[in-house]
Amino acid sequence: MAMIVVTGATGALNGATVEHLLKLVPAERIGVSVRDVAKAQHFADRGVRVRRGSYEEPAALRQSFEGADQVLLVSSSDPHADAVSLHRAGIEAAVAAGARRILYTSHQGAGLDSPFHPARDHAATEALLAESGVAWTSLRNGFYMHSLEWMLGPWSESDTIAVPADGPMSWTDRADAAEAAAVILAGERAFDGPVTLTGTSAVTYDDVAAMLGVGRVVLGDEEWVAAQTARGVPEFMARFMLTTYQAAREGRFAGVDPALTELLGREPRTVADFVTTMRGGV
Repeated sequence: MAMIVVTGATGALNGATVEHLLKLVPAERIGVSVRDVAKAQHFADRGVRVRRGSYEEPAALRQSFEGADQVLLVSSSDPHADAVSLHRAGIEAAVAAGARRILYTSHQGAGLDSPFHPARDHAATEALLAESGVAWTSLRNGFYMHSLEWMLGPWSESDTIAVPADGPMSWTDRADAAEAAAVILAGERAFDGPVTLTGTSAVTYDDVAAMLGVGRVVLGDEEWVAAQTARGVPEFMARFMLTTYQAAREGRFAGVDPALTELLGREPRTVADFVTTMRGGV
């Protein structure tokens, strides 16, 4: 029996992937590796193998991967962590457990020279995967569109989107990316190396402002950082978020790929759909 083990299954992304996997393969073929097994009880109740594991505990991680044919590693979301070292631990544990393929939740625009800090971590992790000696798939998900809710700032109060200069971004629904990951894990087709999963169009903040029917003001980078800190955002986080706009200016998130549509067998959710929800529509 080919076992699929998913890390980070109590999180929003890989938790949704497990839910979709349960519709595609028998529960006894699915395992999850989680920090807190109590939070994964809802999976255990449905026949999923639940074991404790974290990137900080290699021995437990290897044990949680036991018997895995495929392992899906979730990328670290902690901006303070040494993400590449954590991912290395995950890769080494999967190799030690005898996994045939390692999958990893990467990001569109992964590159060692990107202004967007996580993109560098993703590129470095992909290099580790390539050196692992095991077949690998990097799921380069487009920028999650739910991020727009906080990146747009208080637009509903000011009737204005005031953010730094940007570039086109192929915003992607996290739920769609999770479903596509499940389809890849459960399918027979081999996806080798990077696979880009994006929405069907790339839009700018000018486009989003037009959809919302509000104005658009371009702030200087330092002016925007100051505005964020004035709203109570820690300067570290403001400067971290700023790299998103800087990378967008370079076209790092502008690409559109049909793979997500093909995997889903339908059109993925669009920014227009999301904006309608933000405006209180249905």
